[in-house]
Amino acid sequence: MRLVDTRPERLAAVPYRAAGPGGVPQSLQLGVELLRVDELPAGCDVVLAAGDLQGVAPSPLGGEEQLLGVALADYLAVWAESGLLPPADRIGVLLTGDLYSAPGADRRGASGPVLDVWLAFAAAGCPMVLGVAGNHDEVTAAQVAELGRTGAALLDGDRRSFGGVTVAGISGIVGDPRRGLRRTERDFLALVGMLTTPRPDVLLLHEGPNGDRAGQLGREAVRGALQRRAPALTLCGHVHWTEPVAALGDGHIVNVDARLVVFTT
Repeated sequence: MRLVDTRPERLAAVPYRAAGPGGVPQSLQLGVELLRVDELPAGCDVVLAAGDLQGVAPSPLGGEEQLLGVALADYLAVWAESGLLPPADRIGVLLTGDLYSAPGADRRGASGPVLDVWLAFAAAGCPMVLGVAGNHDEVTAAQVAELGRTGAALLDGDRRSFGGVTVAGISGIVGDPRRGLRRTERDFLALVGMLTTPRPDVLLLHEGPNGDRAGQLGREAVRGALQRRAPALTLCGHVHWTEPVAALGDGHIVNVDARLVVFTT
């Protein structure tokens, strides 16, 4: 999954609500953007990648507001019917964490259960649902495994192969290991080294490396650890980039914080 075009093409936008300054709910638009790669996992016509979906939205099929990630899974049927995307059983999904929002979108930085997002994509029929947990997520690898889908897995220091593509991932962020989903920078970098020997095709991180342009914030030590053995594609979030693509070694970083990226050939 190596990028062949680094300029995203806007496909659509999804309205949602998220907590703004002081916890005041604000109306936003989640961009749906297209990027082209040289290959996709066998069995997938597109792969969707998203992270930091910290908002709520109604399903396009009707009903009350729900986690934005759950609503996005419902959009798959609508987009397939319109021809924007293939059917869900031909769509792979990669998640970079922080999928929770306070129900009223009135509290910034809220933490809570996000298994429903994983369940929604699996129930929609997506054959591959792989991801990592963010520091605001309450979800375990065992819970995801209990979904009973061979192509669904929460990664943290491990890897999975699907359709000839290897995906590795590290959950959480660098921080005080006495707090959940945090580890020291030394331990984080040790996992980066382990997972990139040999290099996977895709590396999923919640907290990722900095980019190569102003405003592409991230952890410089992670960039240094990846520079010489970068995967073709490193996906991350945690901080938002206005320009979502950056070069890294002989591969690329794509920041999917508060956006949905559609990878296609």
